[in-house]
Amino acid sequence: MARLADYFIVVGYDHEKPGSGEGLGKIIQRFPQKDWDDTPFPQGIELFCQPAGWQLSRERKQPTFFVVVLTDIDSDRHYCSCLTFYEAEINLQGTKKEEIDGEEEVSGLIQPAEVFAPKSLVLVSRLDYPEVFRACLGLIYTVYVDSLNVSLESLIANLCACLVPAAGGSQKLFSLGAGDRQLIQTPLHESLPVTGTSVALLFQQLGIQNVLSLFCAVLTENKVLFHSASFQRLSDACRALESLMFPLKYSYPYIPILPAQLLEVLSSPTPFIIGVHSVFKSDVHELLDVIIADLDGGTIKIPECIHLSSLPEPLLHQTQAALSLILHPDLEVADHAFPPPRTALSHSKMLDKEVRAVFLRLFAQLFQGYRSCLQLIRIHAEPVIHFHKLVAFEVERIKMEEDNPVKMLKHIRELAEQLFRNENPNPHMAFQKVPRPTEGSHLRVHILPFPRINEVRVQELIQENFAKNQNAPPATRMEKKCVVPAGPPVVSIMDKVTTVFNSAQRLEVVRNCISFIFENKTLETEKTLPAALRALKGKAARQCLTDELGLHVQQNRAILDHQQFDYIIRMMNCTLQDCSSLEEYNIAAALLPLTSAFYRKLAPGVSQFAYTCVQDHPIWTNQQFWETTFYNAVQEQVRSLYLSAREDNHAPHLKPKLPDSQYQEKTAMDLAAEQLRLWPTLSKSTQQELVQHEESTVFSQAIHFANLMVNLLVPLDTSKNKLLRASAPGDWESGSNSIVTNSIAGSVAESYDTESGFEDSENNDIANSVVRFITRFIDKVCTESGVTQDHIKSLHCMIPGIVAMHIETLEAVHRESRRLPPIQKPKILRPALLPGEEIVCEGLRVLLDPDGREEATGGLLGGPQLLPAEGALFLTTYRILFRGTPHDQLVGEQTVVRSFPIASITKEKKITMQNQLQQNMQEGLQITSASFQLIKVAFDEEVSPEVVEIFKKQLIKFRYPQSIFSTFAFATGQTAPQIILPKQKEKNTSFRTFSKTIVKGAKRAGKMTIGRQHLLKKRTGTIVEERVSRPGWNEEDDVSVSDDSELPTSTLKASEKSTMEQLVEKACFRDYQRLGLGTISGTSSRSKPEYFRITASNRMYSLCRSYPGLLVVPQAVQDSSLPRVARCYRHNRLPVVCWKNSRSGTLLLRSGGFHGKGVVGLFKSQNSPQAAPTSSLESSSSIEQEKYLQALLNAVSVHQKLRGSNTLTVRPAFALSPGVWASLRSSTRFISSPTSFIDVGARLAGKDHSASFSNSTYLQNQLLKRQAALYIFGEKSQLRSFKVEFALNCEFVPVEFHEIRQVKASFKKLMRACIPSAIPTDSEVTFLKALGDSEWFPQLHRIMQLAVVVAEVLENGSSVLVCLEEGWDITAQVTSLVQLLSDPFYRTLEGFRMLVEKEWLSFGHKFSQRSSLTLNCQGSGFAPVFLQFLDCVHQVHNQYPTEFEFNLYYLKFLAFHYVSNRFKTFLLDSDYERLEHGTLFDDKGDKHGKKGICIWECIDRMHKRSPIFFNYLYSPLEMEALKPSVNISSLKKWDYYIEETLSAGPSYDWMMLTPKHFPGEESDLTGGAGLQSQRRTVWPCYDDVSCAQPDALSSLFSEIEKLEHKLNQTPEKWQQLWEKVTMDLKEEPRADRSQRYPSGSPGIVSANLLPCQKRPALQLRDSSMGEGHNSSTSPSNGVERRAATLYSQYTSKTDENRSFEGTLYKRGALLKGWKPRWFVLDVTKHQLRYYDSGEDTSCKGHIDLAEVEMVVPAGPSMGAPKHTSDKAFFDLKTSKRVYNFCAQDGQSAQQWMDRIQNCISDA
Repeated sequence: MARLADYFIVVGYDHEKPGSGEGLGKIIQRFPQKDWDDTPFPQGIELFCQPAGWQLSRERKQPTFFVVVLTDIDSDRHYCSCLTFYEAEINLQGTKKEEIDGEEEVSGLIQPAEVFAPKSLVLVSRLDYPEVFRACLGLIYTVYVDSLNVSLESLIANLCACLVPAAGGSQKLFSLGAGDRQLIQTPLHESLPVTGTSVALLFQQLGIQNVLSLFCAVLTENKVLFHSASFQRLSDACRALESLMFPLKYSYPYIPILPAQLLEVLSSPTPFIIGVHSVFKSDVHELLDVIIADLDGGTIKIPECIHLSSLPEPLLHQTQAALSLILHPDLEVADHAFPPPRTALSHSKMLDKEVRAVFLRLFAQLFQGYRSCLQLIRIHAEPVIHFHKLVAFEVERIKMEEDNPVKMLKHIRELAEQLFRNENPNPHMAFQKVPRPTEGSHLRVHILPFPRINEVRVQELIQENFAKNQNAPPATRMEKKCVVPAGPPVVSIMDKVTTVFNSAQRLEVVRNCISFIFENKTLETEKTLPAALRALKGKAARQCLTDELGLHVQQNRAILDHQQFDYIIRMMNCTLQDCSSLEEYNIAAALLPLTSAFYRKLAPGVSQFAYTCVQDHPIWTNQQFWETTFYNAVQEQVRSLYLSAREDNHAPHLKPKLPDSQYQEKTAMDLAAEQLRLWPTLSKSTQQELVQHEESTVFSQAIHFANLMVNLLVPLDTSKNKLLRASAPGDWESGSNSIVTNSIAGSVAESYDTESGFEDSENNDIANSVVRFITRFIDKVCTESGVTQDHIKSLHCMIPGIVAMHIETLEAVHRESRRLPPIQKPKILRPALLPGEEIVCEGLRVLLDPDGREEATGGLLGGPQLLPAEGALFLTTYRILFRGTPHDQLVGEQTVVRSFPIASITKEKKITMQNQLQQNMQEGLQITSASFQLIKVAFDEEVSPEVVEIFKKQLIKFRYPQSIFSTFAFATGQTAPQIILPKQKEKNTSFRTFSKTIVKGAKRAGKMTIGRQHLLKKRTGTIVEERVSRPGWNEEDDVSVSDDSELPTSTLKASEKSTMEQLVEKACFRDYQRLGLGTISGTSSRSKPEYFRITASNRMYSLCRSYPGLLVVPQAVQDSSLPRVARCYRHNRLPVVCWKNSRSGTLLLRSGGFHGKGVVGLFKSQNSPQAAPTSSLESSSSIEQEKYLQALLNAVSVHQKLRGSNTLTVRPAFALSPGVWASLRSSTRFISSPTSFIDVGARLAGKDHSASFSNSTYLQNQLLKRQAALYIFGEKSQLRSFKVEFALNCEFVPVEFHEIRQVKASFKKLMRACIPSAIPTDSEVTFLKALGDSEWFPQLHRIMQLAVVVAEVLENGSSVLVCLEEGWDITAQVTSLVQLLSDPFYRTLEGFRMLVEKEWLSFGHKFSQRSSLTLNCQGSGFAPVFLQFLDCVHQVHNQYPTEFEFNLYYLKFLAFHYVSNRFKTFLLDSDYERLEHGTLFDDKGDKHGKKGICIWECIDRMHKRSPIFFNYLYSPLEMEALKPSVNISSLKKWDYYIEETLSAGPSYDWMMLTPKHFPGEESDLTGGAGLQSQRRTVWPCYDDVSCAQPDALSSLFSEIEKLEHKLNQTPEKWQQLWEKVTMDLKEEPRADRSQRYPSGSPGIVSANLLPCQKRPALQLRDSSMGEGHNSSTSPSNGVERRAATLYSQYTSKTDENRSFEGTLYKRGALLKGWKPRWFVLDVTKHQLRYYDSGEDTSCKGHIDLAEVEMVVPAGPSMGAPKHTSDKAFFDLKTSKRVYNFCAQDGQSAQQWMDRIQNCISDA
């Protein structure tokens, strides 16, 4: 039984100390007056009675009731129920006089009181029955206020003496003696919290999400603060939140109601649950780390600094779902067509229990099986249990219920029932009656104050009552003890992930490998070891390894020979390499005893144990690992101690009562339970004995572990330990990389000073740190597991001795192990170099690791395991290069080469790599290249860190050269690049900024002035100007014409024939002329009016630095106004014409984006632009710009009128597809109705991939009426400033495009997808997913879509101006792609070169900056704008393989070399910069040797030599612009990104290949064996497929060339040969061809392709040189090959065996005529060959006589040669077709027939 109330207290307003303005309370009376022995009187109760402060009031308030919870020093809770009422204040000394204006003396009446003071009745109890207390205090108040005839003394005495039964569901009826009848209902189980309806209320106030957040906050020890205007609500909320945590107890401050005076408690550092009144809301909101819940407003505020971890999925989702089912049952059926009648919520008390049931289930799921994580270390005298791991819970079990909400709800309801029954066990409540005060009693005027209670009387009554109750027996409940069931063991989530690796096959591999090792089968071991090491990535395989090795250990020792020892060590290292997570401790723990079991003899008396070679893993320095393993071992020992004791007959008290088989299942916990039960029954001595047994067990384990730790922590070579640099704990890998490195984590060294007496001895340092690490461990575990202090001390004394002895033993081992013969390392192979390439850093021995692509690792795709490869890393002046051999000895003698140009490096970083071979950590380097190569190497031990540093410095030096003349493009062919600069001091400036002003530069170069040029015009007919060969311009200067006067004008030498002539030779001018875009002369003596002219006003690059020297501008515009126009555009890039559509006469123009202000002014003008009123314009630039645009428009319109297509009239055949117009912006000019106003460039913005448009027909009709002459494609942002008048007849189309930073980011992701550097562990991240995530294809899609739209607009008679961004990135991509699609010329080799030179080089694409080739753009990142363009061309090429003269290898060649710095072509950012550096024109007389190689010349040379860049399918069809499909689904990944040739490195560095290896001439590649029909293995990722297996045509060409060599003839150029063949094909009948070209015919389809549809349905594979495709035809059929070798002795025509020859007419294929040919019948070779004429040396074809079936005379047919006899015709029938021949006369025909017949019959 327990007291219902411990204390009853009356607290009132304190009048003595109201000085501070804040009122105070004081205790007026308390009962009983003496403290109970078991319950001290609560301190500070007066603060809690009025939490908002003691304040007087001007009116009588309702009595209030709330419960405050106080916690005492023993963490017991006291529930203080406070009933507060207000009573009139009588003795306000003086205050009342002031408040009432002195009237009361006059009137003499008693005034009603005007000031009221609070008074509280407080009941303190350790029991939590708020409703009972409310009734008791209410009763006392009622008796007082209604003046009932009951003595308060007896009430209080009864209350204080009332005893209540403890929990157990019993009820107690009692009465305080005022006519009341009350009932106390105890809960069934006192451990379960009693909540009434508070939990339901909390959810109602805050909602599910917020309560869950608070729940997680409390569990994760955050501070939680409630505020509300009601104190009772605060109590309820705190009670509810705490009860949700059950079965966990809340052990931090818990203060449901915090008084005002104690608010500073809120800034305490501990977690808490506290409630405060809303009055203090503002004071509370400053708290930074407190989660504040507003109960009245229903919100919670989580500060930014707090990261709340939520419940793990799937539990979170389930909990939310369950709560929603209970609290919002209508939600389920809200959408039903026929909802059931309103589902009533459960009764709020029941609802409260249902919510709690959800949380109870949550904890049950979380804690299920927790006992499997407990480790029992000691049982007697005091059990010691260690919780050793937090394990991810099992997901599957929970998921099963998730699908069935009905079942879940049922379970929740059942649980709720039980919780409800706990609080209300008796359904029939006894009748209760408690008198309440009469209505409004608190407002009565004359109420006397609460009377003083007679304390003596109360005390007596209490004594009396207690005496009565003494007789009642104390109801103590027996504590029932039970054994907790163990529950299923916790299964880790982690197992789920790795199951992939644990196939039985892999385990088999590991087992086999181990058995091979122990059976000494070296070769088999070598074969299986790599696979076994790979298999050890899986957890099950590691487990399997430890089990298998354990089988080979007898009596704790196993001696091995050197080879076996090496293998075992490698496998152990591989297993340990990932053992750092908690999951894996057990594997490392299983290996522990094995490390000291396996050993090898090094010399008599010297053995080396395995532990000396596996010290290199972080797990050995992980204190937690050692503890876990130690406790596991101790638990096993203790368990076996008791198990063995039971079987021992000498211990009768432990005699087993069960059959033996069941002991084995007993866990340590079960044993402990049994022992604890027996403990009280044992005698003292037995108890002592057991305690000693256990203690010595733990102690012996501690000694054992100290030894193990010494073994693994003391390094073999103590001199190499660099560990003690007090490095950070994570940094230990950066120590030395010898086989035996740093064993102890830096953390140890960090935490202690290395206080050693001997400064000289390094061993001392190591010994100290090891001793410190071990003693810390021993201290912790021994203290925790109750080892006696004496034992711990003795251990401390032992450890230094053990360490010192061990170090001594190791010295001998180390000495001997050094004498072992070193492992043979492969010899370093020197690489082949390019002409002019020199090695900068000699080869560093490295191990090349796979780059994350699976091909070379022999992974899922099969093939040999080429990587990892051992070799050396070289740095040359041009590239970084690895050359070596595969580590896997079974691969064969292949060399592995991986290289890329230094200039293409995008990132290099230091890495620490796991060396797959030695299984230890090593310094490594990972270098990524923009050519989609990645070199990831681990340096060998012999490579010192200093050498690596030098290597990196050199790498950076060559990556960012000082000037372009130190790049490889200029270094070739010279020993040292000479950097010729104007002055010595400028030697190191970067060439981007030039320090001289333009005037000085001009004087020094003796430059012509602009004024002077005009005089020269008349004399020379062209404008001449000296070439600028030195940097001397200041980029910021604006060149104005007024500088003329200062410049000397007489320095033009005749020898310097001026820039002008050279400019005329540039690609731009040649292209302008080809397109007929005006003339260069400024005079007006033209035969026909020209609307455009070529201006030379930019020949000095004064108009625009980044434009070419010659520009096409409208005829009407004067040169003088161009600079002013240019100012309105970014970087002065004004609109100029770059291409003309020869079919429709439309023009393509390009420019930079507008500068804001000019344009706004320009298009604001309300009047017609022709008038150009200056008032509306802001500056002369704008006027000029407007005039310029007008001139452009006029010229464009006139241009089109000339072509007969007046754009201003309705054009009936406006053939744009609706989709395109849907994508072009329709401005208000087009459409007045807002409904069909289209979203800006929907298709251009890529938002609408299927270009469908609802109103397309309507829109098209509108467009037909008004098609603009000029469409300006600009940025969305410029749209605002662009209002165009009707008369302007031009239309602005806003376009969305990718910014450069998006391109950079996308490229990074693309690289990560193609060369991931490590095979992704997450099986979700596939290559295609990574490719999709890179956003590369949407970018290509956007560019191609824009180009297709522009091309279509141009086709349909409108001109287009593209002015996006600066005008040099996406503008270049779009304009060049448009030209490529529209003009077949650009699809030839010559045309593509012209296109790139014009649109990219001359128009100033910043190649150097975008490829970050210079130091000052070092950090800006790599932006592959040109690569994107090439990829777009590749996409078009894929869809139109017959339209391009060049093949895909050509595009790859450009893609590789535009970043390689091998050629000068792509260096620098504009023609102007190239001119400054003297690389723009090839000056023949340049003596400085800084000529550099031009990529185009090189391509020409290669193209002349072999068809390496030629597309055999090329057969252009005259048709309109190509319209490729641009949907993302139509785009293909470019194999340039993923292919690699490990045999020789990238195939683009052609000159390195010696001539015989030249692609297309693989004659001697296989040493003549290639002629026999022998099979060749072609490996993915290793061989260049096109070389190993060339396509049919290339092999034919090479064969012809071979034969020509053998016949001692000068080889014919392949192109002439090809032209002849294709011409022949055009003339010859189709049916004839298959016989003549049995080998090559499938390749030579090109000439006779039918004019195919716009998009070829058949994607013809390009099978040319340098491609990765395997050709579709075999190189040549076997018969022919054999024939070729058989008859190779017939070397020339004269020796040939010609048994009969002469002229025959032969009829071509269907509808072709008869042609005379010279036929030779060769009996020996058994063929009928034919030539163009008798003198012709090259055979045009042959008919194999083996295939001839018969020769028969024939009749004449159409088109036969005239005047021939009818008998002269005969037919030759072969198995494939019939040949028609005609001889000179009947006689010779007969002769031919006989001869052929003889040949056939002889055969």
